[in-house]
Amino acid sequence: MKSITINGSTRKVLGKKSTKELRKQDMVPCVLYGESEAIHFSAKEIDFSKLVYTPNAHTVKIILEKKELNAILQDIQFHPLSDKILHVDFYQLNENKEVSVEIPVKIEGSAPGVLLSGGVLLLNQRKLKVKAFPKNLPDFITADISKLELGDKLYSSELKDDKYEFLHPDNTVVCQVKVARTSLKEIEEAEAEPTEETTKEATEDKKESAEATEDTQSKE
Repeated sequence: MKSITINGSTRKVLGKKSTKELRKQDMVPCVLYGESEAIHFSAKEIDFSKLVYTPNAHTVKIILEKKELNAILQDIQFHPLSDKILHVDFYQLNENKEVSVEIPVKIEGSAPGVLLSGGVLLLNQRKLKVKAFPKNLPDFITADISKLELGDKLYSSELKDDKYEFLHPDNTVVCQVKVARTSLKEIEEAEAEPTEETTKEATEDKKESAEATEDTQSKE
């Protein structure tokens, strides 16, 4: 998995006042949890752009006073109005310890159910949570749709890999090919539209009804 570097400064003073002052300077208060005691530090908000505003998954190399620490993003808080980053939590990685991470799903191939049958591809899971050792974490999970016909589904069990474990039930639908709404409407309209034979029968019924009415009136 690709890594992004963030340069930080250890926080020696904690509290609301200190945190507020950091945010005024476009700095983000952060905490690194993991192997030992939590480490409080701050980093420039702009340094988080490649980590936060991307669909890709990354590990993070945090540099504090020339010391490098490998981690993953665990939690992030945004301001409800401005969307500014308020706080970030990281989890320190240990090469000998498995970690759980959400990995983006990448679609590969073309589904016959879409190209030939007019279906629509639905991506049910944009990310899948996996458990693995840090060295085995993938950049993305490939979902090959080249065999999906109309009505077919691709399950997480079909994407298994020996390097990592899915933290989802085997019957989790990753993507599927469904009938397009327009196609369904066309089918319904076609079923509702009277055929030539139906029209002929309706005409004959009306004719017979009219003749029966005439006979009744003449007898009266």
